Amino acid sequence: MSEALEQLLRILDLEQTDADHFKGDSQDLGYRRLFGGQVLAQALVAGYRTVKDRFAHSLHAYFLRPGDPEETLTYEVDRIRDGRSFTTRRVVAKQKDKPIFNMSISFQIKEEGVEHQSPMPTVPGPDGLISELERARKVADKIPEKMRYKATCERPIEIRVVNPINYFSPKKREPTNYHWMKTIAKLPDDPIMHQCLLAYSSDFGLMGTSLNPHGISFLQKELQAASLDHTMWFHRDFKMDEWLLYAVESPNANGARGLNFGKFFNRDGKLVASTAQEGLIRMHASS
Repeated sequence: MSEALEQLLRILDLEQTDADHFKGDSQDLGYRRLFGGQVLAQALVAGYRTVKDRFAHSLHAYFLRPGDPEETLTYEVDRIRDGRSFTTRRVVAKQKDKPIFNMSISFQIKEEGVEHQSPMPTVPGPDGLISELERARKVADKIPEKMRYKATCERPIEIRVVNPINYFSPKKREPTNYHWMKTIAKLPDDPIMHQCLLAYSSDFGLMGTSLNPHGISFLQKELQAASLDHTMWFHRDFKMDEWLLYAVESPNANGARGLNFGKFFNRDGKLVASTAQEGLIRMHASS
């Protein structure tokens, strides 16, 4: 297993301080604030530590304050309900004793039922596409020095974008985004680990889709962007170490907010998870 993936798995392996309290390290991805996907994944891990024989089918989260990538996080789990089929947990993440994030998670026993799903979009597969890491390394000299190392070092999740944008000179385009992703090494056959890693990865490329129609990229100094909330539904079993297509569309932006919906498909075309997120999009006058 690669060092980058091992480091991520260590970060997700929370320390339990008592029955319903956990502690986790932070990771700096070069975003000047804590990566939202990390908090999502760690909160899901904390919820799972208080549940047995059930699997998460949905989570609904709010980002309350910017997280500090240099500070430890604590997670408090509230055991709201333990039913015959469903279990509900509320998780609050804190830094310096202040809540920065809260999330409700619903867990369910395995059940059979009726089935249907949306069709998988017809897009090129991952073979032959260039990874985001390769693209970053090719233009490393153009990346701001403060971000360069983080942008070009090994990453635990490989991402191959079907329709990449030029972050240095973005053009207006349709509010859609398609990219393939998987871990860069094989994982143990643990469905909980795969769910938590998908929660982590679901924050990549989601909010940026609402910037597409406006010719804006995250490299623009005038842009203030942040995730406000995040919802996720797990539909079917999947493996995070096998290619998944993340198909994202943004149906709306207004009021300094952009709305984005995402769907994860495996290579067989099965819809394995869905996401929704609203993010802050605030443009400041350039100085």
